[in-house]
Amino acid sequence: MRLSWLFVGISLLVCRPGWADTLQDSFIAARDAYKARDERSLAVYSSQLQTENYPLAPYVEYWRMLLRLEQADTADVRDFLARYADLPFSERVRVEWLKKLGKREDWATFFDELPHSSTEDPAVACYTLYGRLVQGDDSALEQGRPLWMTPTEQPANCDALFDRMVKAGTLTPEDLWARFRLAMEQGKVSVAKSVLQRLPQIDAANLKQLDKVYENPQRALEKKTVSTKTRFGRELNLYALERVSRSLPDLVQDSWKAMKGSYSQEDQHYLWGRMAMHAAKRHDPVALEWYANAADTPLSQEQQAWKARACLRVGNWDALLAVVAAMPQSMQDEPAWRYWKGRALKEKGQTVAANATLLPLSRDRSFYGVLAEEELGDVISEPPSSYKASEEDVRAMRQLPGIQRALELHRLEMRWEGRNEWAWAMRDMDDRQLISAAEVAFREEWYDVAINTADKTRLTHDFALRFPTPYREKMQNYARENGLDEAWVYGLIRQESRFVSYAKSGVGASGLMQVMPATAKWIAKRIGITSYSHNMINELDTNIQFGTHYLRYTLDQMGGQPVMATAAYNAGPGRARRWTDAQPMEGAIYAETIPFSETRNYVQKVMSNAHYYSHRVGAKIQTLKQRLGLIAGGGGVATVEDSEQ
Repeated sequence: MRLSWLFVGISLLVCRPGWADTLQDSFIAARDAYKARDERSLAVYSSQLQTENYPLAPYVEYWRMLLRLEQADTADVRDFLARYADLPFSERVRVEWLKKLGKREDWATFFDELPHSSTEDPAVACYTLYGRLVQGDDSALEQGRPLWMTPTEQPANCDALFDRMVKAGTLTPEDLWARFRLAMEQGKVSVAKSVLQRLPQIDAANLKQLDKVYENPQRALEKKTVSTKTRFGRELNLYALERVSRSLPDLVQDSWKAMKGSYSQEDQHYLWGRMAMHAAKRHDPVALEWYANAADTPLSQEQQAWKARACLRVGNWDALLAVVAAMPQSMQDEPAWRYWKGRALKEKGQTVAANATLLPLSRDRSFYGVLAEEELGDVISEPPSSYKASEEDVRAMRQLPGIQRALELHRLEMRWEGRNEWAWAMRDMDDRQLISAAEVAFREEWYDVAINTADKTRLTHDFALRFPTPYREKMQNYARENGLDEAWVYGLIRQESRFVSYAKSGVGASGLMQVMPATAKWIAKRIGITSYSHNMINELDTNIQFGTHYLRYTLDQMGGQPVMATAAYNAGPGRARRWTDAQPMEGAIYAETIPFSETRNYVQKVMSNAHYYSHRVGAKIQTLKQRLGLIAGGGGVATVEDSEQ
């Protein structure tokens, strides 16, 4: 008997694919087997890892299920979902299974499983409505309209639903043109073409003409290449007019005068509304006049936001209040518009109403929350570290299976899976548990996850975890060398990379301070590093040295104004200057009216981060409003006097 078992053991060792020295090696080998669709090897690795109670063994079973999901029977899938209900990948399996059930029109199983899904997936949504239709529920036709009215491309299985909606008359020709217009507004030409192909009067020549106008709308206007006699031609000219109005408003006005007689009053109002938004983004004083020309045309949320910002630029508080009041409630509830509504009321002397608006907002630990608190006149004090996780708390958190899986995935550099596992583990935690989890992540030097976790607390906080100070000695040295406020540098890094040294942006920026390759090369030349190579920017020391040098450069270029320098660091000095005004304005309004949403959010978060970091690093305490300062007219700089606070 012993010889038999010995033979079996030797056989398993010989047959085990890619024999691994450690459980981590076996797991990596299993992942490679999944990528190669090697089900046999996956089964062997799964057995080994489950026997050894390896924390990530369930992932191998997950990969096995994904490979066999097409052929798996209902009982097999449901058994898997029941066994792994507490793991994040179970929902992905359920969603993929629902798509396969919908594709083969197994509606009984599909609708039996659908209530257990918590994910909003457009393909599943389309299968759901289509399945209801084929079972005789015609109310699904009208419920499909939100899936249609979007500029984004929908999954291919939605076409069957849309075909039924067109045939039933639920989607009218006007609905088709509305989505075409929406897609063109967003530059989604492929979506616009797919919509046009549902219209009988459209042919290949029209689609070719669409490509030409999209590639060069200015030429289309100047050469008058598109007739306004057809609906297609009018829509194409509207697109060209709007597109060119972003940078050449005078040319558009001349073209518009010549052709607007071909358009209905409704279409004329629509174009004025679009051109008004672009004028507001350019900070053109004509924006509010053009918004008035738009009359009562429905405005998108983006158009409403820029109408409000145009009011801010000219200091028209009455108009701002009217614009905010006209916003949908979901927009009015956003921190930005709660704050500016409160400010407008205060500017008009309606102190009681202003305080009623600002007081709830002041409890938010955010850019607008801090500004609201300062408007209420609260004394500046260091935010308390309300709770510190004990060693017992940390040990207990480390024992949770979800935390163990997340940490192991992180160690294996499976970053997306690790963050997903961590987020799943956090979903039902209270404030103290979140703080304990953040402490675990911080000790693992998983700084971005530690910050994100600490940020989730609602009433009880640990600001040392929200605003950590790793690499302090290096940071202090380079901040001092460049004469920079250490709190500001930390605030910028927290926003740029969350202290992830390997971070890389979609445009190629690298490291803690997200330095672009061309900028790094330019900096190396400025500071006399003749042996610079591109890989050096990923080194922690070099990245901080180069990033702080460039931040000093932007500060000098912007006349010592940190808000403008922050904008310049993100979007370039030229743009930061163009966003100023002939008249002085407060830094908060400058930040609010930055045309790029990414840069606008970036500047606001960096400056509020710096406010909190000033307490952490022992810097000079000042209000956020003082930090934001005043942007002097003509691109110069002024400062907020203490007496104004």
